[in-house]
Amino acid sequence: METIFETKEVLRKRYLDKRMTLSQDEVFLFSEQIFEMFLKEFNLKPNSKIHCFLPITSKNEVNTQFFFDYCFKNSIQIFVPKVVGDDLISIEVTPDTEFSISKWNIKEPKTNVGSTIKEFDFCLTPLLYCDPKGNRVGYGKGFYDRFFSENVVDNKIGLSFYKPNSLVVDVLYSDIRLDFLIIPNQVFVF
Repeated sequence: METIFETKEVLRKRYLDKRMTLSQDEVFLFSEQIFEMFLKEFNLKPNSKIHCFLPITSKNEVNTQFFFDYCFKNSIQIFVPKVVGDDLISIEVTPDTEFSISKWNIKEPKTNVGSTIKEFDFCLTPLLYCDPKGNRVGYGKGFYDRFFSENVVDNKIGLSFYKPNSLVVDVLYSDIRLDFLIIPNQVFVF
């Protein structure tokens, strides 16, 4: 089979368009399957620290509510990203955390006070595409690459509805690869 190389821009558009064709029922079902694959593959223990994105529902991102519900019930610390200025900070959340909607249409904690925690057992990251080498294609702002370079993350995990096919041709030195990709029926290890 011939290896296909494509740019981030091409992949970004293709996979956002593909994702937008999914129904809300499909997003829910596939997200639940991704969560079940995560539980099968990874050993979560009480007091583990998970950094997890809150999805942009208008862009049909993976629904991560399954992860939050599980963590709240099992004494697992869960943190979410929030963009403050040019920085992505981490905020620990609980069932009582108050949220608002950001300018990017993302649910986020109302507070701007970040956690001092800099080490995470898992970081569940949003993406539009991930290639067979673990190169993540997001929305192009570089927030997660900076986050990974400034924090200790044992397991960098992308969540996607689609398996990796084409290789990203325009990978930058500052791009940080994922360790795993979880899709509804498989976990890829890089």
